Amino acid sequence: MVYCRKFEGKTILLNGLKNKKFYHAREGQIAKNLTFNTFTYNQVKIYIMNIKYAHTNIITKDWKELARFYEIVFNCIAVPPIRNYQGEWLEKGTGVFNANLQGIQLRLPGYGDNGPTLEIYQYSEMINAERHLANQKGFGHIAFKVEDIAEVLAIALKNGASKIGELSEHHFDNIGVFRFIYISDPDGNIIELLNWS
Repeated sequence: MVYCRKFEGKTILLNGLKNKKFYHAREGQIAKNLTFNTFTYNQVKIYIMNIKYAHTNIITKDWKELARFYEIVFNCIAVPPIRNYQGEWLEKGTGVFNANLQGIQLRLPGYGDNGPTLEIYQYSEMINAERHLANQKGFGHIAFKVEDIAEVLAIALKNGASKIGELSEHHFDNIGVFRFIYISDPDGNIIELLNWS
């Protein structure tokens, strides 16, 4: 049996060995070819699987147009090459029949060359959905911390964004003043602009 516990902000496996194989704590499946760090805590050997956030993906009807929006408004940097994927491997992994997509990865600001990316992809066949709402179940929004919300908001609106809410602020005791607004990109995906002072 595998026991999962939080330690120093990381999910760890306690007594996670069975038949000399690692088991995934969440699903109970054998975890093959994974890298684990080990150390001892309270006389129990701890195994930490290395996990790193990689990217957020947005599907759009025109990847070049939406990528340009994020490059102009948020200083995202394109990471070549342009992706042009198709084949059985893509169909198998995505569960999309006859999957064929094209797009680009954008380096998000503030994290250097090895930081997470924003994938802007376009499938050859698209499914239309209703406009995203802030309280809708599922993926909510992405957020950018900016120095001047009004300035970034003006640039965003000039490049096809729309306001969802209004600029708001709230004072949190012993923390500071939080300012934010929800907007949508040209495809209707929700973006939060925020800062603290």
